[in-house]
Amino acid sequence: MDSVKKITTLIGTLSIMWNIALIAQETKENHKQKLPNIIYIYADDLGYGEIEPYGQHQIRTPHLNRLREEGMKFTDHYTSMPVCAPARCMLLTGKHGGHSYIRGNYEMGGFADSLEAGQMPLPEGMYTLPKMLKNAGYTTGMFGKWGLGMHNTTGSPLKQGFDAYAGILDQKQAHNFYPTHLWLNDEPLKLNNPVIDVHRQLDSTLATDKDFDAYIGLEYVGDVMTKHALAFIEENREGPFFLYLPFPQPHVSLQAPQQYIDPYRADFGGEKPYYGQRGYAPTKHPLSTYAAMITYLDAQVGKVLEKVSALGLDENTIIMFSSDNGTTFNGGVQPAFFNSVSGLRGLKMDVFEGGIRVPFLVRWTGKIKAGSTTELPSVQYDLMATLADLTNQNPGNTDGISFLPTLLGNAVAQKEHAYIYWEYPEKGGQVAIRMGKWKGVKVDVRRQTYKNAPWMLFNLERDRNETYNLANDYPELIQKFNEIVKKEHQPAHINEWEIINPKFRK
Repeated sequence: MDSVKKITTLIGTLSIMWNIALIAQETKENHKQKLPNIIYIYADDLGYGEIEPYGQHQIRTPHLNRLREEGMKFTDHYTSMPVCAPARCMLLTGKHGGHSYIRGNYEMGGFADSLEAGQMPLPEGMYTLPKMLKNAGYTTGMFGKWGLGMHNTTGSPLKQGFDAYAGILDQKQAHNFYPTHLWLNDEPLKLNNPVIDVHRQLDSTLATDKDFDAYIGLEYVGDVMTKHALAFIEENREGPFFLYLPFPQPHVSLQAPQQYIDPYRADFGGEKPYYGQRGYAPTKHPLSTYAAMITYLDAQVGKVLEKVSALGLDENTIIMFSSDNGTTFNGGVQPAFFNSVSGLRGLKMDVFEGGIRVPFLVRWTGKIKAGSTTELPSVQYDLMATLADLTNQNPGNTDGISFLPTLLGNAVAQKEHAYIYWEYPEKGGQVAIRMGKWKGVKVDVRRQTYKNAPWMLFNLERDRNETYNLANDYPELIQKFNEIVKKEHQPAHINEWEIINPKFRK
């Protein structure tokens, strides 16, 4: 009889434990369902004024218009750094230029496939945005241009928090939109393209149509990235998922599918061919091709919007769109023709507004007010704090501030930066600080030393294009900026990125 009681008690205990486990699992699943999917689309070298929501009149971007109409437009949003690799590092780690592990484009290897070695890799143990979101139960995917380490290094996307990826690991490979291969989960993914040397210049006196056609392949890289991204959304439709889409457009070389180029040729009649004299692939129609690359990028945004809508995920998916820095200055790009940075001073590689102020659109159907605009000064290293706030996770030792209250229309709860800080060691070494309406800029801090390089001071409220230097009129602000640099700068781990200590100058 006692044994029967014991068995009965054991069965009852096991039943209770089983029910508790089921409840816990159900609670976990319910929590996962409440978390929104997150899609972050990152353009490459797209200037502040190159899409219609920010005043572009010559390049058509209907899907980004839709994103703007259905979501929020940020007028004063910034990249963390005016070039590729460090901007991507800071986006994914929540650090500014004075604290980030990667602060410049530290190139390894060469352009040929046999010399592919990528950029300086993220180190082991780095706390990244995808790692944080995985802690919250997200499935994570990256499809696009990486630039933070090769497949056989600590910088592989698989070692930095992504469950799956397909794309370009070495930024130099992204100079060609018809490469021989991509990387799929640390394995080469062969494409149906011949070897194309996009850095081979043509002789303008001898070039034929056949010579230009030699820079066109069969399999366009953006199509492959989009295919994998849409499959990832489909496979993870039950969510939550984080999809990072760093498309390589419109970074040079100037290459786009012909069906996107042809509609612009009538708009830009009489174009002069580009023969490669300023680097990257020659093209017969540089204006049409550049516009086509942006319209192509817009079309990929449209495909993502269509997939999300078809799966019934609109109300549970946040879609963000931005760029890693301002418009480039080489490869046949003509930023003045398109007013690419909306009249702002500077381009890519500058800490003036044209190099760092970027478009930022966010849509979350039913949560973000459609057609809304914010002038909140914000920066891409805020993303870590924002998504930590959204998912109730620890953002780590971030330099960012959550802009989630702004997205949800709660301006009263929104904290603001006392200042936004940039520290960029390349192009002579540069520092910038935005503090309210004031913007301080130093250039040539490695060539001249930080101490000897003078500050420039601009009132962005009255002078958004940074034309009038007011440094001599406000010595108290200059002193404040020096104090900020002293507080925010941490010595870089390689001499090439050290901007303060003069003995580390090249």
